[in-house]
Amino acid sequence: MKLSQFNFKLPEAQVALYPHKTKRIVKTSTGEERTFEVTRRDEARMMVLHKKSETIDMYRKDANGNPIEGEFIEFKDIVNYFDEGDTFVFNNTKVFPARLYGTKEKTDAKIEVFLLRELNEEMRLWDVLVEPARKIRIGNKLFFDDVNEMVAEVIDNTTSRGRTLRFLYDEDGQHDVFKRSLFALGEAPLPRYIIDNREVHHATEEDMEDFQCVFAEKEGAVTAPATGLHFSRELMKRMEIRGINSAFITLHCGLGNFHEIEVEDLTKHKMDSEQMHIGKEACALVNDTKRAGHHVCAIGTSVVKATETAVGTDGMMKEFDGWTNKFIFPPYEFGLADCMVANFYHPESTLMMSTAAFGGYDLVYEAYMKALKNGYMFGCFGDSLLILND
Repeated sequence: MKLSQFNFKLPEAQVALYPHKTKRIVKTSTGEERTFEVTRRDEARMMVLHKKSETIDMYRKDANGNPIEGEFIEFKDIVNYFDEGDTFVFNNTKVFPARLYGTKEKTDAKIEVFLLRELNEEMRLWDVLVEPARKIRIGNKLFFDDVNEMVAEVIDNTTSRGRTLRFLYDEDGQHDVFKRSLFALGEAPLPRYIIDNREVHHATEEDMEDFQCVFAEKEGAVTAPATGLHFSRELMKRMEIRGINSAFITLHCGLGNFHEIEVEDLTKHKMDSEQMHIGKEACALVNDTKRAGHHVCAIGTSVVKATETAVGTDGMMKEFDGWTNKFIFPPYEFGLADCMVANFYHPESTLMMSTAAFGGYDLVYEAYMKALKNGYMFGCFGDSLLILND
Protein backbone atom coordinates (compact mmCIF):
# COMPACT_ATOMS: atom_id res chain seq x y z
CA MET A 1 0.00 0.00 0.00
CA LYS A 2 0.91 3.66 -0.31
CA LEU A 3 1.63 6.17 2.42
CA SER A 4 -0.92 8.61 1.00
CA GLN A 5 -3.72 6.11 1.60
CA PHE A 6 -3.35 6.77 5.33
CA ASN A 7 -3.58 10.52 5.11
CA PHE A 8 -6.45 12.55 6.54
CA LYS A 9 -6.90 15.95 8.16
CA LEU A 10 -6.80 15.70 11.96
CA PRO A 11 -8.05 18.84 13.76
CA GLU A 12 -5.78 19.99 16.58
CA ALA A 13 -8.79 20.05 18.90
CA GLN A 14 -9.14 16.27 18.53
CA VAL A 15 -5.59 15.46 19.63
CA ALA A 16 -5.67 14.47 23.30
CA LEU A 17 -3.06 16.31 25.35
CA TYR A 18 -4.16 14.81 28.68
CA PRO A 19 -5.73 11.53 29.85
CA HIS A 20 -9.51 11.30 29.68
CA LYS A 21 -11.19 13.30 32.43
CA THR A 22 -14.78 13.07 33.65
CA LYS A 23 -16.81 15.75 35.39
CA ARG A 24 -18.26 14.89 38.78
CA ILE A 25 -20.87 16.91 40.66
CA VAL A 26 -21.03 16.71 44.46
CA LYS A 27 -23.24 18.39 47.01
CA THR A 28 -21.69 20.00 50.07
CA SER A 29 -23.23 19.86 53.54
CA THR A 30 -24.83 23.25 52.81
CA GLY A 31 -26.52 21.92 49.69
CA GLU A 32 -24.20 23.72 47.31
CA GLU A 33 -23.28 21.86 44.13
CA ARG A 34 -19.63 21.76 43.07
CA THR A 35 -18.23 20.42 39.81
CA PHE A 36 -14.72 19.05 39.51
CA GLU A 37 -12.76 16.90 37.05
CA VAL A 38 -11.24 13.52 37.78
CA THR A 39 -9.03 11.37 35.56
CA ARG A 40 -10.88 8.22 34.47
CA ARG A 41 -8.78 6.14 32.08
CA ASP A 42 -11.52 3.59 31.48
CA GLU A 43 -14.30 6.09 30.69
CA ALA A 44 -12.86 7.25 27.38
CA ARG A 45 -14.91 6.32 24.31
CA MET A 46 -14.48 2.99 22.55
CA MET A 47 -15.73 2.30 19.04
CA VAL A 48 -16.39 -1.35 18.13
CA LEU A 49 -15.58 -2.72 14.68
CA HIS A 50 -16.99 -6.09 13.56
CA LYS A 51 -14.76 -7.52 10.83
CA LYS A 52 -16.98 -10.22 9.32
CA SER A 53 -20.26 -8.27 9.31
CA GLU A 54 -18.35 -5.08 8.40
CA THR A 55 -20.35 -3.03 10.89
CA ILE A 56 -19.27 -0.35 13.35
CA ASP A 57 -20.85 0.43 16.72
CA MET A 58 -20.49 3.72 18.56
CA TYR A 59 -23.44 3.62 20.94
CA ARG A 60 -24.59 1.37 23.74
CA LYS A 61 -27.70 -0.67 22.96
CA ASP A 62 -31.05 -1.03 24.72
CA ALA A 63 -32.70 -4.31 25.73
CA ASN A 64 -33.89 -4.80 22.14
CA GLY A 65 -30.44 -4.32 20.67
CA ASN A 66 -31.13 -0.86 19.29
CA PRO A 67 -28.43 1.85 19.59
CA ILE A 68 -29.09 4.51 22.24
CA GLU A 69 -28.25 7.68 20.32
CA GLY A 70 -25.75 9.84 22.18
CA GLU A 71 -24.84 7.21 24.78
CA PHE A 72 -21.35 6.33 23.57
CA ILE A 73 -19.69 3.02 24.37
CA GLU A 74 -16.98 3.56 26.99
CA PHE A 75 -13.75 1.64 27.32
CA LYS A 76 -14.85 -0.03 30.56
CA ASP A 77 -17.63 -1.72 28.53
CA ILE A 78 -14.97 -3.92 26.92
CA VAL A 79 -15.69 -6.71 29.42
CA ASN A 80 -19.17 -7.08 27.91
CA TYR A 81 -17.67 -8.32 24.63
CA PHE A 82 -15.72 -11.22 26.16
CA ASP A 83 -16.47 -14.32 28.19
CA GLU A 84 -14.87 -16.61 30.73
CA GLY A 85 -11.83 -18.34 29.24
CA ASP A 86 -10.92 -15.53 26.83
CA THR A 87 -7.44 -14.01 27.20
CA PHE A 88 -6.16 -10.46 26.90
CA VAL A 89 -2.47 -10.08 26.02
CA PHE A 90 -0.87 -7.02 27.63
CA ASN A 91 2.50 -5.33 27.15
CA ASN A 92 3.93 -4.87 30.67
CA THR A 93 6.84 -2.63 29.66
CA LYS A 94 7.50 0.24 32.07
CA VAL A 95 8.27 3.78 30.95
CA PHE A 96 11.25 5.47 32.59
CA PRO A 97 11.71 9.28 32.92
CA ALA A 98 13.74 9.60 29.73
CA ARG A 99 13.65 13.35 29.07
CA LEU A 100 16.35 15.38 30.84
CA TYR A 101 17.38 19.02 30.64
CA GLY A 102 20.98 20.07 31.07
CA THR A 103 23.50 22.76 30.22
CA LYS A 104 26.59 22.68 28.05
CA GLU A 105 29.92 23.44 29.66
CA LYS A 106 31.35 26.96 29.26
CA THR A 107 28.39 28.33 27.27
CA ASP A 108 25.60 27.24 29.66
CA ALA A 109 23.45 26.59 26.58
CA LYS A 110 20.23 24.74 27.45
CA ILE A 111 20.23 21.19 26.09
CA GLU A 112 17.48 18.57 26.01
CA VAL A 113 18.74 15.00 26.33
CA PHE A 114 16.38 12.12 25.59
CA LEU A 115 17.63 8.78 26.96
CA LEU A 116 16.97 5.89 24.58
CA ARG A 117 18.72 2.93 26.16
CA GLU A 118 21.68 1.96 28.28
CA LEU A 119 24.53 0.54 26.21
CA ASN A 120 27.00 -0.49 28.91
CA GLU A 121 26.14 -0.68 32.60
CA GLU A 122 29.72 -0.74 33.91
CA MET A 123 30.89 2.23 31.82
CA ARG A 124 27.55 4.05 32.16
CA LEU A 125 27.18 4.52 28.42
CA TRP A 126 23.81 5.64 27.05
CA ASP A 127 22.37 6.03 23.58
CA VAL A 128 20.57 9.39 23.53
CA LEU A 129 19.05 12.10 21.35
CA VAL A 130 20.06 15.72 21.89
CA GLU A 131 18.39 19.00 20.99
CA PRO A 132 19.65 21.32 19.57
CA ALA A 133 22.03 18.78 18.06
CA ARG A 134 24.19 21.31 16.18
CA LYS A 135 25.63 22.54 19.49
CA ILE A 136 26.70 19.14 20.80
CA ARG A 137 30.00 17.69 19.62
CA ILE A 138 32.30 14.87 20.73
CA GLY A 139 34.20 15.90 23.84
CA ASN A 140 31.53 18.31 25.13
CA LYS A 141 30.41 17.90 28.72
CA LEU A 142 26.81 18.31 29.85
CA PHE A 143 25.69 19.16 33.38
CA PHE A 144 22.32 18.04 34.74
CA ASP A 145 22.14 19.38 38.30
CA ASP A 146 23.20 22.41 40.32
CA VAL A 147 25.99 20.65 42.25
CA ASN A 148 27.58 19.01 39.19
CA GLU A 149 27.19 15.47 40.52
CA MET A 150 25.53 14.26 37.30
CA VAL A 151 27.84 15.06 34.39
CA ALA A 152 28.04 13.38 30.99
CA GLU A 153 30.65 13.48 28.26
CA VAL A 154 29.80 13.10 24.56
CA ILE A 155 31.96 10.30 23.17
CA ASP A 156 30.33 9.55 19.81
CA ASN A 157 27.92 10.81 17.14
CA THR A 158 25.46 8.12 16.04
CA THR A 159 22.92 9.96 13.87
CA SER A 160 22.13 13.60 13.10
CA ARG A 161 20.56 13.96 16.55
CA GLY A 162 21.95 10.83 18.17
CA ARG A 163 24.88 10.77 20.57
CA THR A 164 26.58 8.33 22.91
CA LEU A 165 27.07 9.74 26.41
CA ARG A 166 29.31 8.48 29.19
CA PHE A 167 28.04 9.57 32.59
CA LEU A 168 30.84 10.61 34.92
CA TYR A 169 29.19 9.56 38.15
CA ASP A 170 30.96 7.83 41.01
CA GLU A 171 28.97 6.23 43.81
CA ASP A 172 31.17 3.30 44.82
CA GLY A 173 30.26 1.50 41.63
CA GLN A 174 26.63 0.99 42.68
CA HIS A 175 24.67 0.99 39.46
CA ASP A 176 21.26 1.13 41.10
CA VAL A 177 22.24 4.32 42.96
CA PHE A 178 23.36 5.89 39.68
CA LYS A 179 20.12 4.92 37.93
CA ARG A 180 17.97 6.35 40.73
CA SER A 181 19.96 9.59 40.68
CA LEU A 182 19.73 9.84 36.88
CA PHE A 183 16.00 9.12 36.72
CA ALA A 184 15.33 11.57 39.55
CA LEU A 185 16.49 14.30 37.18
CA GLY A 186 14.26 13.16 34.33
CA GLU A 187 10.61 13.65 33.48
CA ALA A 188 7.90 11.65 31.73
CA PRO A 189 8.84 11.16 28.05
CA LEU A 190 5.57 12.45 26.65
CA PRO A 191 5.51 12.61 22.83
CA ARG A 192 6.57 15.91 21.30
CA TYR A 193 3.09 16.59 19.91
CA ILE A 194 1.82 16.65 23.50
CA ILE A 195 4.65 18.63 25.11
CA ASP A 196 4.83 21.20 22.31
CA ASN A 197 1.08 21.91 22.35
CA ARG A 198 0.52 22.28 26.07
CA GLU A 199 0.65 25.69 27.72
CA VAL A 200 3.62 24.55 29.81
CA HIS A 201 6.21 22.67 27.71
CA HIS A 202 7.37 20.39 30.51
CA ALA A 203 5.93 17.21 31.93
CA THR A 204 4.73 17.18 35.54
CA GLU A 205 5.08 14.59 38.30
CA GLU A 206 1.47 13.64 37.60
CA ASP A 207 2.37 12.88 33.97
CA MET A 208 4.75 10.13 35.07
CA GLU A 209 1.80 8.28 36.59
CA ASP A 210 -0.61 9.11 33.78
CA PHE A 211 1.85 7.89 31.12
CA GLN A 212 2.24 4.49 32.79
CA CYS A 213 0.02 1.43 32.51
CA VAL A 214 -1.31 0.16 35.84
CA PHE A 215 0.25 -3.25 35.08
CA ALA A 216 3.65 -1.85 34.01
CA GLU A 217 6.50 -3.92 35.44
CA LYS A 218 9.55 -4.30 33.16
CA GLU A 219 11.46 -1.04 32.85
CA GLY A 220 12.77 -0.08 29.41
CA ALA A 221 10.21 1.90 27.36
CA VAL A 222 10.57 5.51 26.25
CA THR A 223 6.91 5.76 25.30
CA ALA A 224 3.90 4.00 26.77
CA PRO A 225 1.96 1.22 25.03
CA ALA A 226 -0.92 3.66 24.65
CA THR A 227 -3.90 1.31 24.50
CA GLY A 228 -2.91 -0.19 27.83
CA LEU A 229 -3.29 3.24 29.43
CA HIS A 230 -7.09 2.81 29.31
CA PHE A 231 -7.05 0.01 31.86
CA SER A 232 -7.72 0.93 35.47
CA ARG A 233 -7.21 -1.33 38.47
CA GLU A 234 -10.99 -1.52 38.82
CA LEU A 235 -11.38 -2.68 35.22
CA MET A 236 -8.66 -5.30 35.66
CA LYS A 237 -10.56 -6.60 38.68
CA ARG A 238 -13.82 -6.74 36.73
CA MET A 239 -12.03 -8.79 34.06
CA GLU A 240 -10.76 -11.18 36.70
CA ILE A 241 -14.25 -11.61 38.18
CA ARG A 242 -15.67 -12.33 34.72
CA GLY A 243 -13.03 -15.00 34.15
CA ILE A 244 -11.05 -13.18 31.46
CA ASN A 245 -7.38 -14.15 31.62
CA SER A 246 -4.41 -11.77 31.47
CA ALA A 247 -1.19 -12.76 29.72
CA PHE A 248 1.82 -10.44 29.92
CA ILE A 249 4.56 -10.02 27.35
CA THR A 250 7.22 -7.30 27.13
CA LEU A 251 8.10 -5.04 24.23
CA HIS A 252 10.04 -1.90 25.10
CA CYS A 253 8.32 0.74 22.96
CA GLY A 254 10.73 3.13 21.23
CA LEU A 255 10.52 6.44 19.42
CA GLY A 256 10.33 4.71 16.04
CA ASN A 257 6.56 4.73 16.54
CA PHE A 258 6.60 8.51 16.01
CA HIS A 259 9.06 8.77 13.12
CA GLU A 260 7.68 10.19 9.91
CA ILE A 261 7.60 7.76 7.01
CA GLU A 262 9.58 9.28 4.15
CA VAL A 263 8.69 6.84 1.36
CA GLU A 264 5.42 6.47 -0.53
CA ASP A 265 5.92 2.74 -1.03
CA LEU A 266 5.44 1.20 2.44
CA THR A 267 7.47 -1.88 1.56
CA LYS A 268 10.57 0.33 1.58
CA HIS A 269 10.08 1.71 5.10
CA LYS A 270 12.40 0.28 7.77
CA MET A 271 11.28 0.19 11.41
CA ASP A 272 13.60 0.75 14.35
CA SER A 273 14.32 -2.39 16.36
CA GLU A 274 12.69 -2.82 19.77
CA GLN A 275 13.65 -5.28 22.48
CA MET A 276 11.04 -7.86 23.45
CA HIS A 277 10.57 -10.88 25.67
CA ILE A 278 7.84 -13.52 25.70
CA GLY A 279 8.06 -16.11 28.44
CA LYS A 280 6.83 -19.64 29.00
CA GLU A 281 3.90 -18.64 31.22
CA ALA A 282 2.39 -16.27 28.65
CA CYS A 283 2.82 -18.83 25.88
CA ALA A 284 1.08 -21.53 27.88
CA LEU A 285 -1.90 -19.31 28.72
CA VAL A 286 -2.36 -17.95 25.20
CA ASN A 287 -1.92 -21.31 23.49
CA ASP A 288 -4.30 -23.08 25.89
CA THR A 289 -6.86 -20.35 25.16
CA LYS A 290 -6.54 -20.91 21.42
CA ARG A 291 -6.77 -24.70 21.75
CA ALA A 292 -9.96 -24.31 23.81
CA GLY A 293 -11.51 -22.17 21.07
CA HIS A 294 -11.64 -18.98 23.13
CA HIS A 295 -10.71 -15.47 22.03
CA VAL A 296 -7.21 -14.04 22.24
CA CYS A 297 -7.29 -10.24 22.27
CA ALA A 298 -4.12 -8.22 21.65
CA ILE A 299 -4.11 -5.00 23.68
CA GLY A 300 -2.36 -2.50 21.42
CA THR A 301 -0.20 -2.42 18.33
CA SER A 302 2.95 -3.23 20.33
CA VAL A 303 1.39 -6.53 21.43
CA VAL A 304 0.45 -7.34 17.83
CA LYS A 305 4.01 -6.62 16.74
CA ALA A 306 5.43 -8.86 19.47
CA THR A 307 3.02 -11.76 19.05
CA GLU A 308 3.34 -11.76 15.28
CA THR A 309 7.12 -11.86 15.71
CA ALA A 310 6.83 -14.89 17.99
CA VAL A 311 3.96 -16.86 16.43
CA GLY A 312 4.80 -20.18 14.81
CA THR A 313 3.46 -21.66 11.60
CA ASP A 314 1.08 -23.71 13.75
CA GLY A 315 -0.57 -20.55 15.04
CA MET A 316 0.86 -20.99 18.53
CA MET A 317 2.98 -18.44 20.39
CA LYS A 318 6.63 -19.32 21.00
CA GLU A 319 9.01 -18.10 23.68
CA PHE A 320 11.16 -15.23 22.46
CA ASP A 321 13.98 -13.11 23.83
CA GLY A 322 15.55 -10.63 21.43
CA TRP A 323 14.69 -7.76 19.10
CA THR A 324 12.04 -7.10 16.48
CA ASN A 325 11.71 -4.52 13.70
CA LYS A 326 8.51 -5.98 12.31
CA PHE A 327 6.43 -3.51 10.30
CA ILE A 328 2.81 -4.55 9.89
CA PHE A 329 0.67 -2.87 7.23
CA PRO A 330 -2.13 -4.04 4.89
CA PRO A 331 -2.45 -6.60 3.51
CA TYR A 332 -1.22 -8.87 6.28
CA GLU A 333 -2.30 -12.34 7.41
CA PHE A 334 -2.34 -12.51 11.23
CA GLY A 335 -1.40 -15.76 12.88
CA LEU A 336 -2.22 -15.38 16.56
CA ALA A 337 -4.80 -12.98 18.03
CA ASP A 338 -8.34 -12.88 16.64
CA CYS A 339 -9.30 -9.61 18.41
CA MET A 340 -7.42 -6.37 18.96
CA VAL A 341 -7.74 -3.04 20.71
CA ALA A 342 -5.96 0.07 19.44
CA ASN A 343 -6.16 3.81 19.94
CA PHE A 344 -7.07 6.24 17.19
CA TYR A 345 -3.70 7.37 15.89
CA HIS A 346 -2.26 10.19 13.82
CA PRO A 347 -2.46 10.14 10.00
CA GLU A 348 0.31 8.29 8.16
CA SER A 349 1.51 6.63 11.38
CA THR A 350 2.76 3.05 11.53
CA LEU A 351 0.31 2.53 14.41
CA MET A 352 -2.65 3.37 12.20
CA MET A 353 -1.26 1.05 9.53
CA SER A 354 -0.99 -1.85 11.95
CA THR A 355 -4.59 -1.27 13.05
CA ALA A 356 -5.77 -1.18 9.43
CA ALA A 357 -3.94 -4.43 8.70
CA PHE A 358 -5.86 -6.14 11.50
CA GLY A 359 -9.31 -4.70 10.88
CA GLY A 360 -9.13 -4.29 7.12
CA TYR A 361 -8.12 -1.03 5.48
CA ASP A 362 -11.56 0.06 4.22
CA LEU A 363 -13.40 -0.67 7.47
CA VAL A 364 -10.75 0.91 9.69
CA TYR A 365 -10.60 4.00 7.49
CA GLU A 366 -14.39 4.26 7.75
CA ALA A 367 -14.06 4.01 11.55
CA TYR A 368 -11.50 6.80 11.51
CA MET A 369 -13.83 9.03 9.50
CA LYS A 370 -16.66 8.34 11.97
CA ALA A 371 -14.30 9.17 14.83
CA LEU A 372 -13.41 12.50 13.23
CA LYS A 373 -17.07 13.36 12.60
CA ASN A 374 -18.19 12.44 16.11
CA GLY A 375 -15.48 14.13 18.14
CA TYR A 376 -13.38 11.15 19.19
CA MET A 377 -9.92 11.99 20.53
CA PHE A 378 -6.69 10.82 18.89
CA GLY A 379 -3.20 9.94 20.10
CA CYS A 380 -1.67 8.26 23.15
CA PHE A 381 -4.30 9.72 25.48
CA GLY A 382 -7.08 9.39 22.89
CA ASP A 383 -10.07 7.09 22.44
CA SER A 384 -9.94 3.48 21.34
CA LEU A 385 -11.12 1.01 18.73
CA LEU A 386 -12.03 -2.59 19.56
CA ILE A 387 -11.78 -4.93 16.57
CA LEU A 388 -13.78 -8.17 16.83
CA ASN A 389 -13.69 -11.13 14.49
CA ASP A 390 -17.46 -11.41 14.06
